Amino acid sequence: MKKIFYISLFAFAMFAFQAEAQPSDPPAKAQAETISITGITAHIGNGTVIPNATLVFEKGKITQIGTNVSPTGRVIDAKGKHVYPGFISANSTLGLVEIDAVRATDDEDEIGLITPNVRSLIAYNAESRVVESMRPNGLLIAQVAPRGGLITGTSSIMQLDAWNWEDAAYKIDDGVHANWPALFRRTRFGFGGGGGSEPNKEYDNEVAKLKDFLTQAKAYNAGKQEVENLILKATKGLFDGSQSFFVNANYEKQIIDAILLAKELGIAKVVVIGGRESYKIAGFLKENNVAVLVSRPHSLPSSKEEDVYMPYKLAGLLVHEGVLTGIENSGQMERMQTRNLPFYAGTFAAFGLEKEEAVKLITLNAAKILGIDQSLGTLEVGKDATLFVSDGDALDMRTNKISHAFIQGRDISLNSYQKDLYLRYKEKYESQK
Repeated sequence: MKKIFYISLFAFAMFAFQAEAQPSDPPAKAQAETISITGITAHIGNGTVIPNATLVFEKGKITQIGTNVSPTGRVIDAKGKHVYPGFISANSTLGLVEIDAVRATDDEDEIGLITPNVRSLIAYNAESRVVESMRPNGLLIAQVAPRGGLITGTSSIMQLDAWNWEDAAYKIDDGVHANWPALFRRTRFGFGGGGGSEPNKEYDNEVAKLKDFLTQAKAYNAGKQEVENLILKATKGLFDGSQSFFVNANYEKQIIDAILLAKELGIAKVVVIGGRESYKIAGFLKENNVAVLVSRPHSLPSSKEEDVYMPYKLAGLLVHEGVLTGIENSGQMERMQTRNLPFYAGTFAAFGLEKEEAVKLITLNAAKILGIDQSLGTLEVGKDATLFVSDGDALDMRTNKISHAFIQGRDISLNSYQKDLYLRYKEKYESQK
């Protein structure tokens, strides 16, 4: 009897948890009428700004934008407000983890060192409350990537208003992600001294292991494949150019070694993630057509000798050298911090990068790096109507106040559980004044 009671209690608790975990509002329906937004300052996403513009879209696509456009259909008067392309979060784990302390909600990595066949796509939770909290800051698209191991798995690009992962999928299996072997290992804290770091004595062996696997994968995908190998097969896109090779690497030697190996094996599309020392080899990166997704700037320098403001200047240095640059957000509390992506771009704008170039970091540049720039990243005729209206500068947390947001023309909800809590407790404490 007790066993039945406990099983029933557990089932009820799980039901309550699932019910509580539901998002605030259902996904928006397909665009049914033409929508015009008037009186706006349009930040195109390619560095251009059009004041006092009108933007028109229908059936999910932008049909007109400019100063001499006559509004039709449903008209949104946004005089004095700003319109931006939907911001794009690259190399995120949105939808893969809900609560870090609850193992059952954590699906960001798998057991094993080399797992390119692990797909973030099917693990994505479209009902995540973390995901819905991104939209009120203008984040409408995300590349969702797995973590862990040497080759972590395959990412996909998702739109952030969907019923399930099938609806959310925007571009499937866009790239294979890898953690390049570390140059240094942290020494263990213990008796007689503090922690530190020392050279990784296994670096060459670990690089050789990665090279051996990729060499086998290239040979397998070029052959008859009489026996199916899912792990090797998952890398096919690296060699036929349909996928990018995203490499987490910070030090100069790591980055150079990764690019040279990719060239040797015929991997055409390489993207460096992190790239703390990438500014030292900007010419090499540009020469080899390698893009960089720089880490969020609110961090310390990578060495004692480095400029204390280098993390804030990094994006500007790369952009001015002609390197295609975006922003990624991996690290501690990365899912919660992802909502601050526009403010990271704003920080780079405050340290040497022009404001519209900073906007490009999370719009057109991100779209180019992820291979979706034909349909996203700018406010141009023929592209998806994935955009939002902000009261002011969307890169400034004081004025990033979004009134409307659209994904492929769908008028999406900006409500979230966090917003509900804010309004709830705002009412409580205002009543006590």
